[in-house]
Amino acid sequence: MGQIQVEKNVGGIEGLHIITPAVHGDNRGYFTETYNQRDMHEAGLDMVFVQDNESSSTKGVLRGLHFQKQFPQGKLVRVIKGAVYDVAVDLRADSKTYGKWYGVELTEDNHKQFYISEGFAHGFLVLSDEAKFCYKVTDFYHPGDEGGLAWNDPEIGIEWPHLKGEYKGTADPEGYTLEDGTPLNFSDKDKLWLPLKETFKF
Repeated sequence: MGQIQVEKNVGGIEGLHIITPAVHGDNRGYFTETYNQRDMHEAGLDMVFVQDNESSSTKGVLRGLHFQKQFPQGKLVRVIKGAVYDVAVDLRADSKTYGKWYGVELTEDNHKQFYISEGFAHGFLVLSDEAKFCYKVTDFYHPGDEGGLAWNDPEIGIEWPHLKGEYKGTADPEGYTLEDGTPLNFSDKDKLWLPLKETFKF
């Protein structure tokens, strides 16, 4: 291996990997390779990326849980400013870990990256005042092919950090806050996603 370390199948879920790059710092700052195809290949990861995306979000924003149905995307995600809690849920019907979730905190300081293979729902909660989130994907964005999963489905039981509130039967975040009182901030469509038993399966 070269400049990255790969922890495969984290949480006992096949297809989820934590990538940690080597960071070279001195009094000028730092340098790191955020992606190296050769190192990925040596780790048994042969995905091909076709698009890079970046988003900026404020504290309390929760984006997700998203996927594409007919054109599923693998995603290599990282944070270049701030901190988020990033989550993937297995939606592969024939998987022994169907419905299981894994979460990891990604920050500008820990430089960790999370690779989520095709067949998962994905989302993140912003923990810092602002977060800039970057990700590479293995298929293009296809309008009209989007799907989603309720972020708070008790059957899945995602343990979002610093969160207060009670499940009221829908994905609407009304009544939920972070521990410091920051309300959750959702898009209109993310308030409407259905629970696991009613959503799409790969």
